[in-house]
Amino acid sequence: MKFKLYTLVDITETRARKGDDPRKIRQQQNFLTIIQTIGLRVNPAYVDPPVLCNDYTKKFKLGAIFKNKQNVWTFIFDIEYEDALSIETLLNDFNLVPIIDQLDETAEFENAHFITSDARFCNIVFEVVEYK
Repeated sequence: MKFKLYTLVDITETRARKGDDPRKIRQQQNFLTIIQTIGLRVNPAYVDPPVLCNDYTKKFKLGAIFKNKQNVWTFIFDIEYEDALSIETLLNDFNLVPIIDQLDETAEFENAHFITSDARFCNIVFEVVEYK
């Protein structure tokens, strides 16, 4: 089963480690937060790193306070077992998970957390991807 997430949080996969550029380390930390939060329930697999685009947030059903075009990261991941994860579970697991902000985001966050439970401030959403 495949899922796709859209987020206003910079989740660029840089593969940076201690001693590398501090900005790249913080971006990698956000990416690892995504993988580890999903990993609380399942082992996610992915082929491509998150992709950055600049588009209208309304298109992705992100928070109403985020107007106009914003940087949006898209990430597709796969899980082995069909019913091991659901959109509802992902929304519950990600709500209020801390993030590192002020990286390459164009959106400004009131609090440095993933928000899924408030339609005005939502900065991450999920959808199921159909296999082709």
